[in-house]
Amino acid sequence: MSEQPITGEFGLIEWIRGRRPALTPEDGVFGDVGDDCATVGLRERLTLVTTDMLMDGRHFRLAEVGPEAVGNKAMGVNISDVAAMAGVPRFATVAVALPRRDAVAVGQGLDAGLRRMADRFSVHIVGGDTNAWDGPLVVSVTLIGEASPLGSPGRSHARVGDAVFVTGPLGGSLFRGRHLRPEPRVAEAAALLRATTLHAMIDLSDGLSSDLGHILDESGGLGAVLDADAIPIHPDAIDMAREDGVPALRHALDDGEDFELCFTVPADAAEAIVNGPPDGVVLHRIGTIVATPGVRLRGSDGRITAVEPRGFDHFRGPSPP
Repeated sequence: MSEQPITGEFGLIEWIRGRRPALTPEDGVFGDVGDDCATVGLRERLTLVTTDMLMDGRHFRLAEVGPEAVGNKAMGVNISDVAAMAGVPRFATVAVALPRRDAVAVGQGLDAGLRRMADRFSVHIVGGDTNAWDGPLVVSVTLIGEASPLGSPGRSHARVGDAVFVTGPLGGSLFRGRHLRPEPRVAEAAALLRATTLHAMIDLSDGLSSDLGHILDESGGLGAVLDADAIPIHPDAIDMAREDGVPALRHALDDGEDFELCFTVPADAAEAIVNGPPDGVVLHRIGTIVATPGVRLRGSDGRITAVEPRGFDHFRGPSPP
């Protein structure tokens, strides 16, 4: 028997609600979509809260990628933020402005992508807000997570002499649509927190040159010297460089939306995790924190040059191709 046609905002909300599993206090949920507010419990730990807004024409092109890919990314980028704090993602709310002409179809596709990513990380979607308008698709996810009892590294405690690491190859995320398929490093962050002393950590959403700069600024205006030969370059960046003529290393520094972790640890701890990384964690030691502000790059010839942060800036660009 075919489903009845969905009409209107409340019809779509009921359709979405009907596809959710029944949540109980054992899940930490005491009341969700049917109330004015969701009621959740967080096991007496500190609470992590993050939110990200994605807009058609700025962060994606709906007509080209479809609503399911957008939902997958919208949930993934928020989970990645919780990973950067070495936390556990738990609950999400979703606010959307759907394009009026295709509101139901876009809403259904968006829901499928949101749920696919949420289910991978045991995140419960417990509410939100649904609107339709004559503009493009806008989706905003707010994610609530639990901080680890071992603490949250944050961005502000890097120290001179720390080693700088990343958890995977960088650059070229736009080339084959990898920016739409984030792989939040939740398990990797938790393993690192158990295995070593994390002074500072951030997820690489805007680009290494910018995001590492955030750590340096928040840590009191420090600097970093990166070894060019040690920065892992994604194959997509190499292929992209062949097409646009921009060096692959530049793509690795600036492109962003890799959603790997960048973190710093004391020099003595660095040797230990290089020799015995936590299970399932890929590590690349790429540089050192120094006292002189700014990011600098050391080439294979030993020459050191300044790196201008050129990662993504919401007020400047670029929009997706």
